[in-house]
Amino acid sequence: MNGTFSVAGEHPPRTGMTISTVSGLRGPAEVTFFSLGAGTDISAEAYPVPRLYVGAGGKTDFSLGNKGNMAHTAVCEGELLAAPADTLCGMASEGGSVYTEIVPGKEFTMNQAVKPGEVLKLADLVPYEDGSIVNLDVASGETMKFVVMAFDEGTSLAPHSAPGDALVFALEGKGVIGYEGKEYPIRAGENFRFAKGGMHSVTADGRFKMALLLMLER
Repeated sequence: MNGTFSVAGEHPPRTGMTISTVSGLRGPAEVTFFSLGAGTDISAEAYPVPRLYVGAGGKTDFSLGNKGNMAHTAVCEGELLAAPADTLCGMASEGGSVYTEIVPGKEFTMNQAVKPGEVLKLADLVPYEDGSIVNLDVASGETMKFVVMAFDEGTSLAPHSAPGDALVFALEGKGVIGYEGKEYPIRAGENFRFAKGGMHSVTADGRFKMALLLMLER
């Protein structure tokens, strides 16, 4: 897929249905887009590895914990929830919602600012710095890297190639993605996908924040 798109727009909730779609990003990490129709749910299950959930649209109500001790929290667009390993995790939505599930694998490091079971707004993780680009690794390991970036007005990343498939989440403001000789405006709530080896650049249009999910091949 070339060009700006929206995970929520490409995977709208369907009445009475829960739908999971494999992202197609190539690499050992698993990335899946989920849409929950209004009034639907996914039963709580436990997995042997942690999982990351990024809200794309609507409100997803998550249940986390162990039997008899479940905590409830909601994830909206631009927010992140880290679900610990071996912990029951269920999802439901009253009005319909869309989110991205990232399964990094066993060997990865989570930033201390991310507390398992707590919802945080990704854009709040990094400040703007005058004349600078600020990077923060949210999670990184052998299979993937998930980074949040803040671009001050007038800053940009020079054209370079991606070492693996990648997915951009625009979080705040506007920017311009240069990809394979073409320019694509992007704004908060939109996404962009790079293929491995694709030459790309990022230029802020005013101040701009984004998250980048980069797949890494072993």
